[in-house]
Amino acid sequence: MTDLLRRAGALTFSHMGMFVCEPERMAGFYKEVLAFTETDRGLLGTAKLVFLSRDPSEHHQLVLVSGRPSDLAFNLINQISLRVQDLQTLREVRRRVVAHPDASDLACVTHGNAMSIYFRDPEGNRLEVFMDTPWYCEQPLREPVDLDLPDEVLMAQAEALARSRPRFQDRSQWMADMARRMGQS
Repeated sequence: MTDLLRRAGALTFSHMGMFVCEPERMAGFYKEVLAFTETDRGLLGTAKLVFLSRDPSEHHQLVLVSGRPSDLAFNLINQISLRVQDLQTLREVRRRVVAHPDASDLACVTHGNAMSIYFRDPEGNRLEVFMDTPWYCEQPLREPVDLDLPDEVLMAQAEALARSRPRFQDRSQWMADMARRMGQS
């Protein structure tokens, strides 16, 4: 059997999150200096999130998250995210995470617009491996899922969650709008 993760394009870098002290100031910097477009913002619990992208096919390439203590040095990176193309590959990554003694804190979730696993590496850095769904929905959104369910059931759950959001649309429609907003259409 071919190793799924060794296929070209099986695992690609997508986006990152960063803890910041002043989300508005940081978002302004990235938008003004580097021409990022704000794609979403909101609260996840008490954390304020601002999603930024320069690519209309990416909901966000950078997410700024409030909560960095101004008087405490710690890792500024919230997560490192990698994209896979299908649920089979996502399950293979999960299998490897479960089998590795130094990985921890595995969580399987859907964001409506993606199916994800989160886990920590040996030094506690958070990683996300995810698969896009065909839908856009407002973020932040995170609900647990059981990756052992059949593909059709998982995708139906993700679609129902995405459709429950006020700005639901097909990913292709959202991407075309982002291209227009970013001046790329």
